[in-house]
Amino acid sequence: NTNKRKLQSLKYNPERKGGDTSKFISTFRKLCYNAEINDIKEQKKYLYKSLPNNHFDYISNEFYNKMKNVNSINELIKEFENIVLEESKLIRNESIVALKHTSTGKYLSSISNLCYTTGSGKQLVFAGGVEPDPNSLWKIQFDTELAIYADTFIRLQHIKSNNFLGIRYQGYQYDNTKGRGIYCYYKSPSTKHTEVICGGEETTWKFNYNKLENYRGYLKSDDIININIKRMYDENGRKNGQVEFLRSHDVQFTIGNDLFQEVVCHNERLGGNDEWCIELIHEVNIF
Repeated sequence: NTNKRKLQSLKYNPERKGGDTSKFISTFRKLCYNAEINDIKEQKKYLYKSLPNNHFDYISNEFYNKMKNVNSINELIKEFENIVLEESKLIRNESIVALKHTSTGKYLSSISNLCYTTGSGKQLVFAGGVEPDPNSLWKIQFDTELAIYADTFIRLQHIKSNNFLGIRYQGYQYDNTKGRGIYCYYKSPSTKHTEVICGGEETTWKFNYNKLENYRGYLKSDDIININIKRMYDENGRKNGQVEFLRSHDVQFTIGNDLFQEVVCHNERLGGNDEWCIELIHEVNIF
């Protein structure tokens, strides 16, 4: 049967690789109809075989979970479209992303060669406009193709300056409040939390799903996350620093005549000011 043979060799090509989902679905339906394949189990089998091999784990797990209770070709197609939509939101290594601070609606930004006038004097990081602009675009990098919650270390490279988001160790300083010398990091201009810079020495971050600590899914566009960094050094200069979270808040600092909304790292209780919505702006092309 020619239609069955065509079904067996049918392959789904994601839209990011130039595929056409609507066309694929209509071909799949037509071939099932022409080959007189009405059994839903058989239809599932053919659809499953058409899936691409890359991210096979993600798609096949989703397929298995979502198709269990499907009883008609219409339901099958609907669930397939949902999986394809979710898959298109996956954030891949080297994608271009923006990070929106959820409570103030402003995007994590930096400006090439514009530096703090306090602390390290390095390139500043702030919460900028309420729309993504060239200063708020970051290339996200990790060691695998997809990033898994609580597992994957990430780095964020500012597109315009090529510098990485990070923090900077200051060294040994006398601390008046503690009445002794401590090993410390540069402090932010307004609230004196840990300063966040573009061009840091420590630039490796982790991310958590803000609602579920042990969530194990893949990082996707529009996820709301907490982002943290583990300091290399503690106050005694030992290589065992605390974990601190990326925060912004409605606190500003000035450089010249310009006002900037502060972005810091801290180790206080987490709240709404520690939530960031990651948005996929431009996917890395994989051909």
